[in-house]
Amino acid sequence: MARAKVKRASTVIDMTAMCDVSFLLLTFFVLTATARQPEALEVDTPASVTQVKIPDDKLGMVTVGDGGKLFFGVKGPQIRTRMLEIMSEKYNIQFSEEEVARFSLMEEFGVPMHNLKQLIAMDMEQRATRGLQPGIPNDTTNNLSNEMFHWIHSARTATAALYNEQMRISIKGDANEKYPDIKKVIDILQDQNLNRFSLITKLKGGIEGIEVEPDTE
Repeated sequence: MARAKVKRASTVIDMTAMCDVSFLLLTFFVLTATARQPEALEVDTPASVTQVKIPDDKLGMVTVGDGGKLFFGVKGPQIRTRMLEIMSEKYNIQFSEEEVARFSLMEEFGVPMHNLKQLIAMDMEQRATRGLQPGIPNDTTNNLSNEMFHWIHSARTATAALYNEQMRISIKGDANEKYPDIKKVIDILQDQNLNRFSLITKLKGGIEGIEVEPDTE
């Protein structure tokens, strides 16, 4: 007796739900992603084999390059806002709410305090113009002429006030920069009794990475 043939139905998978989820995830990542701002001072960091990742917040970074110019950057818009308020009071320079808001988005800068308003008014591309920013003054630690000293101190004060934690400080120097220029930054940190900091490097072999050396006493 011949076996009865069972009619096979075609298999259909409804992908509508999966497409909806994919577009929702894509929309989420697009809206929450933060664009990486161009560096105000690009430096070629020295190589290292250490693999300690830079923290994503509560970090102050001093960049040294282009013949000893000093730039300063802080991770965290709230810290940057509070830091600017402290410096505004110290140097008696008032900033509008719009200027404070724009400054909170600036990850790095390198101009004297009296030129900061002009820098804030520029767009991101203008600020990244090579040679535009002359660096932060760092003459002495006995008065307001050493603005780098006071920027670091204000950033540490803001971090402690907002999070009750100590800010971690890192130094990012060009591989060809002279030692006295790096030593100048170390002296500024030690004048604040800050003897633990990190040196930002890249992995040996030409592979770029966000790596730091261990804290240095």
